[in-house]
This record gives sequence, C-alpha cells and structure tokens, in this order.
Amino acid sequence: MAKILTLTMNPALDLTVQLGHLEAGQVNRSEGMLTHAAGKGLNVAQVLADLGHQVTVAGFLGIDNQQPFEALFARRGFVDEFVRVAGETRSNIKLAETNGRITDLNGPGPDVSLEAQQALAARVEQIAGDFDAVVVAGSLPRGVDAQWLKALLQMLTAKGLKVALDTSGQALRAGLEASPWLIKPNTEELADALDAPIISIAAQAQVAEDLRQRGIEHVVISQGAEGVHWFSSQACLQALPPKVSVASTVGAGDSLLAGMVHGLISGHTPEQTLRTATAIAAMAVTQIGFGINDKAQLKRLEGGVSLRAL
Repeated sequence: MAKILTLTMNPALDLTVQLGHLEAGQVNRSEGMLTHAAGKGLNVAQVLADLGHQVTVAGFLGIDNQQPFEALFARRGFVDEFVRVAGETRSNIKLAETNGRITDLNGPGPDVSLEAQQALAARVEQIAGDFDAVVVAGSLPRGVDAQWLKALLQMLTAKGLKVALDTSGQALRAGLEASPWLIKPNTEELADALDAPIISIAAQAQVAEDLRQRGIEHVVISQGAEGVHWFSSQACLQALPPKVSVASTVGAGDSLLAGMVHGLISGHTPEQTLRTATAIAAMAVTQIGFGINDKAQLKRLEGGVSLRAL
C-alpha cells in the first residue's frame, strides 16, 4: 500500500457527550461521554491506516496535553512528525443527541509562533519526497494565516506530490490558488470560497471545470445525506449513500476524503473509488469515533450505494 502524510494544523481533543435531547438553558443529563484525540487530518489518517496504508502525521501539537495524541500515534502505528508548540491543543465539545443532531463547541487552538511555522514547513519539505500523497485537512490555529498555508501547498505541489485539501474559509480560498490535486469542500464552503452560489448540478459542473482548468484534477463536493458529486477528467459521478441509523455525523467528511484518496492512489476504477468512499462515510455516521471497525458491514454498505453519471 501507499505511504501517506496527513497534516493537521489545528488538532483537537474531542469530548463527545451523548444525550437524548438537548434542552438549551436547562440542566441536561448525559447518557455517556467519550474523549478522542482528533482533528480532520488525524481522522483521515485513522481511516487510511485501516485501509492498509502507512501513515505519517504532522502539524502543530500543544505540549501541555500531548499525551492522548501520542497514545493514538502509538496505538495506530503512525510516524509522528508534529511540531510541539507552547500551550494546550484545543478541546472541542460535541453534543450528540439520539436523533443524530450534533451541536459543536469548538475551541480556538493555541497561538502558533512564526518559529513553529518555519519548523513545520522545513520538516515537511525535508520528508515530503517519501510519500505518494499528502492530505491537508482542517482549520488553521491562531497565528497561522492562509498565505502560509498557500506557500506550503505550493511547495508540495512543486515537488510533484498529490495533495488533497479539505478546509474552508480563507484557508480554502488561498489553497485553491495553489492548485492541489484534489479538493473536498461541501457546497456551502465552495460557494463561500468562490463568492458565488453553487446550487444546481450544472453550476457545480461549471465551477469544477473552471477549477480543473486551474490545475485541480479532482473536485469532490460533499452534500451530507444528499450524497457526493465528483467531477474529474476520469468521471463525473453522483453517489447516494444507503440509509443508516445516525449516531454522529462527526468524521463523515473525513472518512469520505480518506476513501477517495485510497481509491485513487490504489488505481481503482472511478465507480469503485466513489462507491467505497461513500460507504466508508456512511459507516462513519453509525459510530462515535473514527476508522473502519467492521469490514463485513462496509461491504454491505457498498452494496447500498447508488451511483449515476452526472
């Protein structure tokens, strides 16, 4: 299998609180609590590891609460190239109701110094040649601006690396200018980055064609329960996921991204790539946590994915 680097600039300790129904302004009693070392790039890394790939992880990690992350790296066999920074990695609270609704309370993350940014850029440049693909996912912490991210992406693409980008806001705007190999925004994130409404399939197809002309080979637009649209020179496909019982939507998009990267770098057909990626995302919403825990269930979910050409 492939060697993949994932970059998570703003990881998080996720505290997921399970409860029947959230009553705002009232005392709520939880039915369970789970803590995960997380962040979009790390979520992607766990799925890729379950798919058999060798994964190296990097980004910025607060030195004051690094232990849960180091435990995850050891358990998963990840190579740790994170740059440690002063303070704590942020904490996020996820309120997961029985009906599948998730309320997020996300912390701001540490304030990352210029020295730490330079250290990470130098480390990534040094090791980048060892990888078949690089996944850059998630938000930016305080102190890191979008132009720094753009420069990092340009360095990676200049080395001929397949760079998959999943972010939003100013980071996505700047990231598009670096022409990554693959992007995976949702409809709202892409519309915001381009300052244009993107509602119809025809509008999405036109935007995807414009982006491909700028060097972005794969445009994957996730739409939650409404599925995913994938525009590329290989195929223009829509996938609709099977119906599942939703435990949490956290990590579904990250799982989809991992599945797309897996299929593309493994040489799978476009149809198989999108079918498997959509099934992995569907599996993600049935659980709290990240990864593929049941290969038989994944196979059943693949059979329930509906594909059609766009």
